Amino acid sequence: MLGICAAIFVLVGGILVISIVRFRERPDDDGVEPPQVYGSNPIELAWTVIPLLIVFVLFLVTTRTLIAIENATPPGDALEVRVIGHQWWWEFRYPASGVVTANELHVPVGRATFLTLESADVVHSFWIPQLNGKTDVIPNRVNRMWIEPREAGLYSGQCAEYCGTQHARMLLRVIADPPAEFDAWTKAQLAAAVSEASVQAGRDVFQSTACINCHRIDGTVADGVFGPDLTHLMSRDTIAAGAAPNNAKALHDWIDNPDAVKPGALMPAMQLGPTELDQVVAYLTTLK
Repeated sequence: MLGICAAIFVLVGGILVISIVRFRERPDDDGVEPPQVYGSNPIELAWTVIPLLIVFVLFLVTTRTLIAIENATPPGDALEVRVIGHQWWWEFRYPASGVVTANELHVPVGRATFLTLESADVVHSFWIPQLNGKTDVIPNRVNRMWIEPREAGLYSGQCAEYCGTQHARMLLRVIADPPAEFDAWTKAQLAAAVSEASVQAGRDVFQSTACINCHRIDGTVADGVFGPDLTHLMSRDTIAAGAAPNNAKALHDWIDNPDAVKPGALMPAMQLGPTELDQVVAYLTTLK
């Protein structure tokens, strides 16, 4: 496509330059107006048919490329990740390792990652501008896309299809790790949640509330699937899909009144007392 457009540019630009040089006004013209041509059926037919043919060729080239991308099969060493869009957060599942996390997608540098895109509720759109174009995430349909970061670092993304009140705060972060660091991250995510005796009171409060119906923490009775997996909550940089930094104060505010942090959020306020709230936050901050 670039070659075709370059050829058109050179042709049109060349004719323009030749016309300017050859037919410019000269001192000995004595103001004589050159012959005027009014209409030419062959020329008008040519500049109608030729652009149509060019557009048709570009359409064929584009269609062939899109089909090839759509039907691309992952190489043997590709990382497979299942992406599930929720109102308003992202769930990431790694079938090969069993890792489950939320909002922050870790991938290895220099290796293709194929994403299976699904929705748990409404239409979303998965978009990481530096890595690929937008791909819709549609209920009852599976779409696919792939990314392959060449440099380590953070790549920020966003849901690109309006999906409700907090669409603008349905952010996502892709962290491209060197292979060794990615393997270390995977190993850490598979480790059991640490249960410290000093935060047993907070763990008991957490397990006695409706939190366990939505969230999951390995090694506890919490086995919910409607909210993010919290087993390694503190390994993430943000909470509420990027709406707040992941620290004790932000966690305190989020649990105390989610609607104040993210208006319309589906997470309810648990109406915990000050002591219970502090205990739960102290427990959650140990989940690394």
